[in-house]
Amino acid sequence: MHQIPKTAGEFISQLRNLLGGSADLNTARAALSGIQCAAATIEGMSSSQLAGELVLRPAAALAAEAEGSGKGLFEALTRSAILTTDIKLPETLEEAAGLLFSGFVLLFVEGGGCAAFGVQGYDKKAVNEPSSEHNIMGSQEGFCEALRTNISLVRRRMKTPSLRLEMLTVGEKTNTDVCLCYLAGRAAAPMISDLRRRIKSVGLDTLLASGALLPYLEENTGRELFPELAATERPDVVCARINEGRAALLIDGSPFALIVPSLFSDSFRTVDDACSKPYFVVLMRLVRYIAFFFAVMFPGVYVAAANFHPEMLTLKLLLNLTASERSTPYSLFVEMLIITVLLELMKEAAVRMPRAVGSAISIAGGLVIGDAAVKSGIISSPLLIIVGLTATASFVIPGLAQQSSALRLVYIFAGGCAGFLGIAVVSAMIMTNVCASGSRGIPYTAPLLPFSRREAGGLLTRRSPAAAEAEHPVISDLRER
Repeated sequence: MHQIPKTAGEFISQLRNLLGGSADLNTARAALSGIQCAAATIEGMSSSQLAGELVLRPAAALAAEAEGSGKGLFEALTRSAILTTDIKLPETLEEAAGLLFSGFVLLFVEGGGCAAFGVQGYDKKAVNEPSSEHNIMGSQEGFCEALRTNISLVRRRMKTPSLRLEMLTVGEKTNTDVCLCYLAGRAAAPMISDLRRRIKSVGLDTLLASGALLPYLEENTGRELFPELAATERPDVVCARINEGRAALLIDGSPFALIVPSLFSDSFRTVDDACSKPYFVVLMRLVRYIAFFFAVMFPGVYVAAANFHPEMLTLKLLLNLTASERSTPYSLFVEMLIITVLLELMKEAAVRMPRAVGSAISIAGGLVIGDAAVKSGIISSPLLIIVGLTATASFVIPGLAQQSSALRLVYIFAGGCAGFLGIAVVSAMIMTNVCASGSRGIPYTAPLLPFSRREAGGLLTRRSPAAAEAEHPVISDLRER
């Protein structure tokens, strides 16, 4: 650690040496009423206009009143005048450099010391509509990459003194800011302490995405099929969850917030549910639950029924399936694997390519590859219909897309190798894993398992209008006893 130098020349020289002569370091040195001063900023991180109007111009005016005293000028800048509401007094040169990278302007006064003033002015993406969580009647604002903007989106919706925002730092090289959000009196103190401890002990050099924190925050990494933490880019969802007693993590540079803990039922709730009639909410949530199990199990069930249990199919349907399969060179099991892998391939290509090209890939996959595969006899028509319906159902629950894709292949193998016996065995194993999952003392399947009659009704319908803004129970009510 290097202490703050005593002279303006040494301050600039040592700061440049510490940053290795970085090209984006801007420095200036001047004598204000006989007092040697130096200023430093990082290009693109702070606003030159704000720095001039709020710091440098007032400093020149205060220097005339200090009568040549560096200590008097420094006291006037930091204690006797309000230049900005964000003022830091770094004690080491490394701490001063860290503030530089956060958009502060450093002002060094000989005989006084070094002060940092928050005049952030870096470029950032505007607040836009969420790209992965669309709704009809809810808010159209989504998180962006700027942490301070994301904090303001949460604070604007929760104007209560009990909202706690704790700033932590992760990454030895990036020094990424992470904001821990929770409601005092709602969130369990042991959960907040555990999160704070885990974040401080993260041993990463760089933190560039919110997903990089998951292995350090999960309690049972690699053992559970479903995630312990949920990700969202909607400020209203974050506010709803922390109002239930959970905690949220906002990461600088990422438009996705992490919510701790996560429940299975969270993926089947939307913001529009609070704006709909209760009977319509029941209908839509039933559709979402059916769509999830349809996306996961239907291809495997179809293979099991056609290969091992043809008596379950009607005679006319069985004859049509038999006629279709006679024209293909592969077995039904192999066909299903081929078309499922092709589906995942096209989905990945559509996601990774630019939007215009991604649309072209979808058209090529649906019309050209699908139609050509059927006409050439590689894939049967019923199989293409089943996989298309399965893919459509998987889009209904985007929060469980990874689990749907992986479990779909597992069920296809189980149904193709052992019929309904394999389906039953795999289902039992998955249910055992899901029921044994949990985070911070909250079962993943709550409030269904363990069953809570008072709260289980909220799985299918929303609560009374009086509790509309807090649709689900406070999470501490579901904690294991």
